[in-house]
Amino acid sequence: MPQMGESIAEGTITRWLKKVGERVERDEPLFEISTDKVDAEIPAPAAGTLTEVRFKEGDTVAVGTVVAIIDGDGASAPAPRESTQEAPAETTTQGPETKAESTPAAPPPAQSQPDGSGQQTIAETQPPAPQQTGATQTPTPTAKAEETLTPKPLAEQTLEELRRTRSSPLVRKIAREHGIDLAQIEGTGMSGRVTKNDILSFIESGGATAQKAAPQPMPVSAPPVIAPVAPPPPVSEPTHMPAVQPVEGDRVEQMSVMRKKIAEHMILSKRTSAHVTTVYEIDMTRVARLREQHKSSFLERHGTKLTFMPFIFQAVISAIRRYPIFNAQVSGDQIIYKRDINLGMAVALDWGLIVPVIKRADELSIAGLAKVANDLAERARTKQLKPDEVQGGTFTITNPGVFGGLFGTPIINQPQVAILGVGVIEKRPKVMTNEEGDDYIAIRTMSYFALSFDHRIIDGADAERFLGHIKQVLEAGQFTI
Repeated sequence: MPQMGESIAEGTITRWLKKVGERVERDEPLFEISTDKVDAEIPAPAAGTLTEVRFKEGDTVAVGTVVAIIDGDGASAPAPRESTQEAPAETTTQGPETKAESTPAAPPPAQSQPDGSGQQTIAETQPPAPQQTGATQTPTPTAKAEETLTPKPLAEQTLEELRRTRSSPLVRKIAREHGIDLAQIEGTGMSGRVTKNDILSFIESGGATAQKAAPQPMPVSAPPVIAPVAPPPPVSEPTHMPAVQPVEGDRVEQMSVMRKKIAEHMILSKRTSAHVTTVYEIDMTRVARLREQHKSSFLERHGTKLTFMPFIFQAVISAIRRYPIFNAQVSGDQIIYKRDINLGMAVALDWGLIVPVIKRADELSIAGLAKVANDLAERARTKQLKPDEVQGGTFTITNPGVFGGLFGTPIINQPQVAILGVGVIEKRPKVMTNEEGDDYIAIRTMSYFALSFDHRIIDGADAERFLGHIKQVLEAGQFTI
């Protein structure tokens, strides 16, 4: 099971694309997985015959665990040592705690020697077991190290254990360098794990300095008074839907991993942010004319379609530059203004919804935005996205208008503070005024734009100015293609 991102500790096998006994080529899709970040096809690490599948569809497996055995070209049936050594060697390199999660199918003989690559089996590196006596044996340092490296199952770990032992080596290194207690950071990763983004945001917000400067209690000679301790704040747990008893004729279907994560994320967002939505009607006529004029030559020059979205992206970027509070995050009683403008774009899939991210969108032209957006959308639909391509967004745009909806009231994509929904872009009658001040009715290309924002840090007046700026940019239609 590959690690599909630093905050991902496990994956659910949703479908095997090959059966035992079938031939598989290197990099050919072998199975599909679903994680709390992304659905993806996992390619075969080598060519050969699939000889063993150790987990069935629907099983959730820790990263680093051997899930299948491929008998390589020209080799006989693999011995147990070969199967447990070769499979992990072809997958992504893991930290110590991940290696400990992978349990070999059969331990190699103790007298086996290094295979020439510098690797040894676990049995080779362990000291002989101490002889049992009548007295209680004191755990050896090696045994303690093994206990530390081998994490308890996710369900048995406390939140603090998850944050400390399941966070990546990079996160723990950053914490050590800055003297940060990971238990004091609210992690956004799976089961509360602190991710790289979490700890960097904590440092940027000055949390590390505040933690170091926290006064230490002075020792007192009198015995301490034991007072009742208030229980810790509730930890966000996976959302459990109320049980409903089906009746005869109903069809019951288990939620997919993605659907459960979407449900949890939506409920978390509604509980976290004070949602308010404002709607503007925007005249897209000039943008529509510009697009129609250039779409054929654009496709020839850049090899990708010119849609309305790159124009909307640029209008949003312009508004964010003027009103940076819309590119911020809330951390306790602090506001973190993000340096980069990373635009998330919601993509509807047959099996759910995913939000790939256009990183540093403010550095891209209309052509660059079109290429990146179309590429991300296509790879999202074919399960080819990488975990870092769905993380780090600072503002999200969703486009329900492609299905014909006039507008909606989108839910904010945490930890962001705003999301823009684009309604259907269509021709409608519009009352216009000529230079003489006379009114007339004209056919214009119109659309409703709905902005949901977090009222904890964004005032209604700022939201109106932000959406008004987007309206001004789009209706002016001054874009370079």
